[in-house]
Amino acid sequence: MLTLEWYGQACFRIENSSVIVTDPHNGETVGLNPPPADVANLVTISHGHHDHASGRELVTREGSVIMEKPGSYVKKGIKITGIDSYHDRDKGEKRGENVIFVFEVDGVRICHLGDLGHLLDDSHVEKIGAVDVLLIPVGGNYTIDGKEAVETIDQLNPKMVVPMHYMVEGLTVDISGPEEFLSEVGPEYEVKEMEKLELDELPDGKRVAKLDCLAI
Repeated sequence: MLTLEWYGQACFRIENSSVIVTDPHNGETVGLNPPPADVANLVTISHGHHDHASGRELVTREGSVIMEKPGSYVKKGIKITGIDSYHDRDKGEKRGENVIFVFEVDGVRICHLGDLGHLLDDSHVEKIGAVDVLLIPVGGNYTIDGKEAVETIDQLNPKMVVPMHYMVEGLTVDISGPEEFLSEVGPEYEVKEMEKLELDELPDGKRVAKLDCLAI
């Protein structure tokens, strides 16, 4: 079974026979509890800001692979594509670059947008390809906001959407909550709240999975 757990900001633990940790913070730098230590076979870092990279040493263990750059790879038996993008609307002039990662895990294509700060162009959409599960920032200020997240969903047409990078209790980063996104997302997406996402198979219809933040 494929499971996804969310630890605030853009940090997820994605597990099947291997464990992927995305954008690990160390807890302290963002006002949350840390993600689990010494668990990751594979770590992806979309950019080097503290709330996305300060926990790299925490979550890694002997033999862990850290991915930070665009390109196509097979690591720990997982096919990974890293795609250039930006952390702002000005081609990185304000906040730098951002790497979008697409994983193929157990036949499921998972796209982690990191701190995407702009709408995607046709080249991004083509490089990302088909998306089963989209992990998308919705809190604005440093990333796309709720309305832009809905536009991005329309561009990529995923089967499942997991919002991330929004305000939760204790977080010290100045971003908004998920309310705008949840009010704007189309009726074709059923919204379900859950502790974690467990996938034996993809749902028949489209779904937004609003996960509990396990770092509170």
